[in-house]
Amino acid sequence: MNPLSLSTIAAMSGASMLAGHPDTQVLRVCKDTREIREGDLYVTLRGENFDGNKFIEEAASKGAVATLCDGEAPAGLPQDFGILATPDSLTGLTHLAKGWRQQLKLHSVVVTGSSGKTSTKDFTASVLRSRLRTTATLGNLNNQIGLPLSILAADREDEAAVWEIGMNHRGEIAPLAGLACPQIGIITCVGTAHIEHLGSLKEIAREKGDLLEKLPSSGFGIIPAEDALAEELRSRTSAKVLEVGFLRGDLRAVQLVHDSHGSRFVIEGEFGRVEASLPVPGKHMIGNALLAVAAGTLCGIPLEECADALARIELTQGRLSQSMKRGVTLLDDTYNANPDSMLAALETLFSLPKAGRKVAVLGRMGELGVHAKAGYAQVGERAASLLDTLITVGSEAEAIAEAATSRGMSDVRVTADNTAAAVLLSSLACPGDQILFKASRSARMEEVLLQFV
Repeated sequence: MNPLSLSTIAAMSGASMLAGHPDTQVLRVCKDTREIREGDLYVTLRGENFDGNKFIEEAASKGAVATLCDGEAPAGLPQDFGILATPDSLTGLTHLAKGWRQQLKLHSVVVTGSSGKTSTKDFTASVLRSRLRTTATLGNLNNQIGLPLSILAADREDEAAVWEIGMNHRGEIAPLAGLACPQIGIITCVGTAHIEHLGSLKEIAREKGDLLEKLPSSGFGIIPAEDALAEELRSRTSAKVLEVGFLRGDLRAVQLVHDSHGSRFVIEGEFGRVEASLPVPGKHMIGNALLAVAAGTLCGIPLEECADALARIELTQGRLSQSMKRGVTLLDDTYNANPDSMLAALETLFSLPKAGRKVAVLGRMGELGVHAKAGYAQVGERAASLLDTLITVGSEAEAIAEAATSRGMSDVRVTADNTAAAVLLSSLACPGDQILFKASRSARMEEVLLQFV
């Protein structure tokens, strides 16, 4: 964010200025006192177990120059400390982001989908940065708090933005997309993530399609050609829609090769033909990369430069990153999980040239609701045909083990927790083995990987 005066921030956020000097300059907006820097505006947000208003004094002591708050400010603050009072800090933050977004003249690319959002965001940002000054969502700050903060992190000098938006319930995508004002909207896929709250794939497609509905007629939607609900998505917008895929689409990936170093493939379609590579394996990762390349070409970046950018990508941690330990290949895909991403990760493991055993350490998948039984069974049945060894972690993931065993898989191990899984894995792993780690974020599956010795 470029520096803004307190008076400007008050006007944009709809807050009342109770203290401070109107001309005081704010350099950044922050919601976490652990990350406060000199010149910050501290926004006091509330959660189930915390109240940000209780940390105003700490924010001031660490260099914040003002607060946007919806509670009573404590006594004893610096005399020149700014206090911007609002009935609701989150609403004030959203209004502030909306006002700032209106001042940004940039290519806005917004990404959503049931899985692959953050990887696609990372790919797209890498492609756009080959020619354009580009800001992007940090990590997965993609909700009603994260998106406003991502918008406020942009500068007037930025030429492009790649913002990720997510959801848990119906009606969340539309207001976020409206705030981001996208010219390009990317939907990675329509899958079973959050099906507990939306009930069916058709309702999930309807929610994801709200992004496309927010596109101007001069904009572009980018969707996977082989998604079962592609036509449903296409019907949601008057903007031009580009489809990417493997067997069909305006942009296609062919001649796929996976090895221990990543993936190699050829991109072809209406924009030309070029050889490309990724430092991570997986057909689904190539699909995410195609979405990014489509966005890059729409922003005027030649296909060859898009491919060069993909080869240099550094993905957010926990997304199929590879490492070696004791001669064992470790695939860290611990960031999150649903049945679709579990299956994609298993296929990726299976596609790698085989040296030793194919082993997967799998944990719980969240937000499946009444669909949990079918989701776990689907993963377990597929695991039986792709793996040599399956280790499940926790009581919920036992359903994966049961399904794999019912399909005739013999080497299936059930562990109670992460520590037990790490001890077991450390004792059975041999040089040449390839081990995948995957579960929903709440399972903290990375602990198993870190404890592997």
